[in-house]
Amino acid sequence: MFLDTSGLLCYLHGPEPGHADAVRHMMASARRLTHSYVLAELVALAQARGLPRPPILEFLSRLGDDLGIEVVYVDEALHRVAVDLLSRRLDKTYSLCDAVSFILMRDRGLADALTTDHHFEQAGFVRLLRP
Repeated sequence: MFLDTSGLLCYLHGPEPGHADAVRHMMASARRLTHSYVLAELVALAQARGLPRPPILEFLSRLGDDLGIEVVYVDEALHRVAVDLLSRRLDKTYSLCDAVSFILMRDRGLADALTTDHHFEQAGFVRLLRP
């Protein structure tokens, strides 16, 4: 299962509408993948929602240490492939973070995404959470 920004926020923040489902999916999945752009986006989203910064940063540290979650750190090559994907899909409003996610999901054979983002469905993946 791919861990997207909105899904991680739902998992982390109890008042989010998808919290219970996010916890259930996270506990049920043996394979969990995310990337460094998602983590950067999570800090910004949590701040925008008014969550205190220390618990978010603590969560990121725990996430990075969790052997059951693979965190891919985006390098220049992956970044360029993602920009190329965006250039080929000008009809979509995918973010650069989304593009990296789609590339990694395809490369790793993942179909399910812990996300509320409809862009994952547009790209042919399964969105596990509804906003």
